Order: sequence, then structure tokens, then C-alpha cells
Amino acid sequence: MKNFKFTISGNTYEVEIKEFEKNMATIEVNGTQYFVELQQEIRKPKTPTLVRAEVPFKGGDRIEKKEKGSPVPVTAPLPGTIIEIYVRPGDIIKKGQNLLVMEAMKMENKIQSEKDGVVESVKVSVGANVLQGDLLLELV
Repeated sequence: MKNFKFTISGNTYEVEIKEFEKNMATIEVNGTQYFVELQQEIRKPKTPTLVRAEVPFKGGDRIEKKEKGSPVPVTAPLPGTIIEIYVRPGDIIKKGQNLLVMEAMKMENKIQSEKDGVVESVKVSVGANVLQGDLLLELV
């Protein structure tokens, strides 16, 4: 069927694939026949995994909310993966402030606040995969 030549730790092996059916293969290595059961292929993601340091918390940027207003949802503009979150529930934010970073189509997209307010809840975590329109966090 197919012939290959492998060098492993300095040793050369001539391998011939004789027969291949479903997950079983019959191969010959340097004249000796073997029956090999194949496992499912392990696929590695093409996008590298980013490991980032924890953002240090600066005291004084949080308030306890006393009145409950109607929350304003912040949703994902397109499908992607959350790679960094800058805010926590209770944080005071300003219009245009970065709330989180998501990777979509191999680009980092910063999600910014459209208004001043307070973060009521964060609905995602770092590493979460989101679809377009999924709720990321709520502002009041």
C-alpha cells in the first residue's frame, strides 16, 4: 500500500502499511508484521493559549449599590473567546472604559462601556467561548 522510512532515536525503520480498515491497520516494520489499533486523532487548537497575569485590584474603585435600577446588558458583538476581564461587580466605570477583551477571528477585541455606571454582574469568565449576542455583563 504505502512505504515509509522512519528514524527514531538514530534507528532507521522501514514501514509498509499493508491494509487499513476502520481503526485497524496491518503494518510491516523491518519485515515483521504488526496489527495496530488506531485511536482518535488528538487535535491541537491553532490559536495559542494566552496566560496573563491577574490584574491587581485598586481599592476605592468599588461602591455598594443601594438602589436597584434596570440593568443594561453588554452583549458579545461576534463569536469569540474571553481572554481578559477588567471589571468586577460593584466597580464604577466611565463611558469608553475597557470592560473586557475577547478574541474573535484571531484578533483581540476590547469591549468598552457605552455609558457611565456600576457593574452589576459579570456573566462570563476568562476562557469562556461566547456566541454573538451572548450576555457578557450587566451595568446599572
